[in-house]
Amino acid sequence: MAIRIRLSRGGTKKRPFYRIVVADVRSPRDGRFIEKLGTYNPMVPKDHAERLTFKEERIKYWLSVGAKPTDRVARFLSAHGLVEKPVIYKQTKQDKPKARAVERLKEKEEKKAAAESAIAESSSEE
Repeated sequence: MAIRIRLSRGGTKKRPFYRIVVADVRSPRDGRFIEKLGTYNPMVPKDHAERLTFKEERIKYWLSVGAKPTDRVARFLSAHGLVEKPVIYKQTKQDKPKARAVERLKEKEEKKAAAESAIAESSSEE
């Protein structure tokens, strides 16, 4: 059975509140979990004590048993020295324009270059 340490969302609409839980990978995000390990409240300031609370001993136990934290939880735990900081890869294609947009840009550049060359030729003939 694969076990993850992950966030389970609670709270109301536009006021999120998360529980840090140990759950089976196959169970839904807000569904059944094995044990509650802590809380995360993103609505309070970053330096506030209640923003992130967790049971360090229980997290160490679940990590020793083989539970893997999700990326977000791993970032929280790495700040406290419990796990290594996860590698966040740079998005390679997300910020680049799609193929049709690239074609349109090339067409605009060609038209602009042709117009500039026509202006240059007409001024040189005079």
